[in-house]
Amino acid sequence: MTYDDPFADKSPWDEPTPTETETPQEKPMTPPIPTTPAPFKIGFTFKSGPGFEAPWMTPAVYGHDAEETATRGAELLNAMKHVGLIDLTAKAAQYTHEQYMGGAGAAPKRFENGKVVASKTNGSDYTCDHGQRTFKDGGSWAAYFCGGRGLDKSEQCPPLWRQKDGSFRAK
Repeated sequence: MTYDDPFADKSPWDEPTPTETETPQEKPMTPPIPTTPAPFKIGFTFKSGPGFEAPWMTPAVYGHDAEETATRGAELLNAMKHVGLIDLTAKAAQYTHEQYMGGAGAAPKRFENGKVVASKTNGSDYTCDHGQRTFKDGGSWAAYFCGGRGLDKSEQCPPLWRQKDGSFRAK
């Protein structure tokens, strides 16, 4: 840094000439920040298994045009992989599942014939020759039905009906 000569024949309040000082370097202009909501959105769904109990991740990115949104989407996916967010989510879901002890009326659910169906085992494994039996509760009745999916009714095992004592058996 150079200091002005205090004995020079010049006032310190005079305007400097461009040759006396360095020319300021121009700063690149940044584009203005949009003040409107981003109209474009890309949503991603990562499901870690086929059942309803499988953890889902549903991140989303927004942008002001299609290219910006796609670029942000690629950046998000790469960052999620690089930082380990996907692996961490899977580990957290597994830990949570292992800690779950189940509550009253809690049962895993599955999709069957266009409906969400709860399958309960009531602490016992009810199976038949065709596999795990399906539990259905109609309020005043409950039964375990044959696990053979797609079989004709005549080929299915007889249902196990809930008895007054809470046990299940075929009629």
